[in-house]
Amino acid sequence: MPSAVLIEKLQKRYGTVEAVKEVSLRVEPGEIFGLLGPNGAGKTTTLRCLCTLATPDAGNIEVSGISVLAHPKLARQRLGYVAQEVALDKVLTGRELLQLQAAIYHLPSQTAGDRINKILALLGLQDWADKRTGTYSGGLKKRLDLAAGLLHQPDVLVLDEPTVGLDIESRVVVWDFLRQLRSEGTTVLLTSHYLEEVDALADRVAIIDKGVVIASGMPSELKDRIGGDRVTLRIREFTPLAEAETAKTMLQALPFVQDVIINVAQGNSLNLVVAPQSEALITIQQALKDAGLPTFGISQSRPSLDDVYLAATGQTLLDAELAAVGTRDPKAERKQSMR
Repeated sequence: MPSAVLIEKLQKRYGTVEAVKEVSLRVEPGEIFGLLGPNGAGKTTTLRCLCTLATPDAGNIEVSGISVLAHPKLARQRLGYVAQEVALDKVLTGRELLQLQAAIYHLPSQTAGDRINKILALLGLQDWADKRTGTYSGGLKKRLDLAAGLLHQPDVLVLDEPTVGLDIESRVVVWDFLRQLRSEGTTVLLTSHYLEEVDALADRVAIIDKGVVIASGMPSELKDRIGGDRVTLRIREFTPLAEAETAKTMLQALPFVQDVIINVAQGNSLNLVVAPQSEALITIQQALKDAGLPTFGISQSRPSLDDVYLAATGQTLLDAELAAVGTRDPKAERKQSMR
């Protein structure tokens, strides 16, 4: 059986901006696969190339064994795509919008009616189906957008930030619905920068940074590769770099400390990977005290996907988000959106 999605050495450039340097990943049938990374990492561009909305500069993309580049029309029949930004006609009711979507896919009227009723029920939209979408809340609009993407029963549902901006209740509805789709055999490929969302939903995950896949595997595997617990340490509220370097050298000599990273973006805090043991924090604080260094704050926790990203890049996902905002070029973004 071919992979549900196969992407090999994908590259895409917008002018001087290298949006995707080289992305390779494989999504198997019937799994939820998460693409995790900060804004600007290349997640959306990868999905747009997969869904025939952008033409890659190099690489190979297949959906259920069908080449997206050689047979885009056939590939689109296997795909459902829900973009990050919801675009609905405010004067149409939810049911009318789905009927229009069904007509676009040339579904017979009886088949369309049955599917519309079923999917409205699955997403809890029955009470809103005959109301204009302009009256919908953000959560209801996202659910209707999901319904439109699924109406033709695609093999692969592609979601770009499916719960961004939603309240907790709406996020739970979407999560439960995606789990149900997986149980029925639908493959789901989603992007997110919500760590807990990917951790809760994804069977496997790929972490993208600056257009390159830096880690991939099951969430539990990626966290286990860290090799121990995480200790976050702040010597001072704003620690001088030289003092952080001194502490790093000293802490690396402790027998249970496996790695130390200085997080410059967070005031030169120190992130340690340590062998799990109950006395780790006490021993670290005593070692700092013996060296004449204070402890402003310290905590110990099990590894998370953010720790995986930190270990690979030296910064957290939040740090990367803030850095992307600081270096974003509005003119380049406007040109990219017009292409």
